[in-house]
Amino acid sequence: MLVALATLFDFMNGFHDAANSIATIVSTGVLKPAQAVVFAAFFNFIAVFVFHNLHVAATVGKGIVQASAVDVHVIFGALVGAIAWSVITWYYGIPSSSSHALIGGLVGSVLCKSGWQALVWGGIGKTVLFIVVSPVLGFILGSVSMLVVAWLFRRTHPGRVDKLFRQLQLASAGAYSLGHGGNDAQKTIGIIWMLLIATGHAQAGISNPPTWVVLLCHVAMAFGTVFGGWRIVRTMGQNITKLRPVGGFCAEAGGALTLFVATALGVPVSTTHTITGAIVGVGATQRASAVRWGVAGHIVWAWLLTIPASALIAAGGYYLGLALF
Repeated sequence: MLVALATLFDFMNGFHDAANSIATIVSTGVLKPAQAVVFAAFFNFIAVFVFHNLHVAATVGKGIVQASAVDVHVIFGALVGAIAWSVITWYYGIPSSSSHALIGGLVGSVLCKSGWQALVWGGIGKTVLFIVVSPVLGFILGSVSMLVVAWLFRRTHPGRVDKLFRQLQLASAGAYSLGHGGNDAQKTIGIIWMLLIATGHAQAGISNPPTWVVLLCHVAMAFGTVFGGWRIVRTMGQNITKLRPVGGFCAEAGGALTLFVATALGVPVSTTHTITGAIVGVGATQRASAVRWGVAGHIVWAWLLTIPASALIAAGGYYLGLALF
């Protein structure tokens, strides 16, 4: 049952975060929504063949809480917290982080069972640090890319630039979806891996989870992306700043590079934070007023609330699990 619940979270992750992959390419008109979700889902899935080192899965499975504190009730509570928060934020169209909801769920559930001493502060600290680092890095890479492109094409007719970057945005959107699948699917892989170890179905000393877990998580995320969240597409692709294909390309390229770096370092970052930072960076290169800072501010509040809110819900989920089984 818990593997099915984890798979549901992975589906919700793809559903909720589909906007991160497709918002820019839809808002610039390069692809229609139905085309964009299939495009993104394809790259979400093939990430399984690109990111062979499962460093992010190892961080989630071993680097957030002590393995000795994990049991089926802890996993149940963590997943309840993460899924509930993802549904709440999807309903209100808030682009929060499914990744940090999962981390918050783990922390809240483990605190109920074993207290503060069961937390691995090094892994939690690295994850919390990247709440700031990933959007800042996305902002910097997005804005620098926009400035470089503007200088390189300063004498080119705007129509030709638009036509060129409508084609190039397919590559940047594909790269971002690849990075999304590579980082986000590994978080659920880490949870299922943790569950298998806790229930004696896998050995704690093995370096990689079973292959079926890896494939299952990428397939579930791809299906979630296909049915993706249109409420959040509007916020990400239209409400923060107006994008043209050149801006969409720069935002996606900056976001993709950030995700590739984080995945190589084994940091479970938020794709939502990353692409938001990149979009704001692109908009800010035009003029400060090009960014709707009020919308961006609401998103930041959602980021700050995600871990404590999902931890609180997970605490209730932990006690619910004790009552159910």
